[in-house]
Amino acid sequence: MAAHVGLDPFRDIQWVTSTNSSVRPLELFVEGKLDGFVAITPDPQELRARRVGRVIFNNAIDRPWSQYFCCMLAANRDYVQRNPVATKSVFRAILKAADFCAAEPAQTARQLVDHGFIVHYELAVQGLREVLYDKWREYDHEDTVRFYALQLHEAGLIKSTPQKIIADGTDWRFLDELKRELKA
Repeated sequence: MAAHVGLDPFRDIQWVTSTNSSVRPLELFVEGKLDGFVAITPDPQELRARRVGRVIFNNAIDRPWSQYFCCMLAANRDYVQRNPVATKSVFRAILKAADFCAAEPAQTARQLVDHGFIVHYELAVQGLREVLYDKWREYDHEDTVRFYALQLHEAGLIKSTPQKIIADGTDWRFLDELKRELKA
C-alpha cells in the first residue's frame, strides 16, 4: 500500500512491531511516539473510542483494496495433498465461522470477550459489524491473488509474476466446492 502511493516501504518507513518493542505499538501511537499505526479489529475501534488519530485508509471501504479479500488461507502443499479431508474440514469451519460472525456479531463478540480474546464488548461488536465477513462468496479469489501479487511485484517485494504465483501456488478446488456446499 505504501508503494502504491509512492513511498518506498524499506527506505521511507521505519516499521515497529510488537516483536521488536516491549510496548504495544497501539500504546506507542497513543503516546505520540509513532506517526502511523496499521490496525486490525479491535484496535481501530479502541482508537476511535479514545479519540486518538484518524483513519487515513480502510481496506473494507477504500478502493481498490475493498474489492478484494483481505485475508487468505494458506497451507503446506504436502499437508493438503496428504490430508484433503482434514484440509477441507478446517476450511469449512473457517468459512462457517465467517458466516456466523456476519450473522451474529453480538453473540460472536460475547464469546470473544468471555474467552478473553477481547476486553471491550461494544468495541468487539462494532469491529465485527465493520469487517465484511459475508463477502467471501462474492469476491473473486483468483483476481485477489493477481491484484496483491501485482502490487508486491511492482513494489519489488517479490520476483514472481502474478501469473506464476497463481499457476504454481494456488488451488481453488476446496473453496469452489465449499461455495457450492455452503450456499447462503
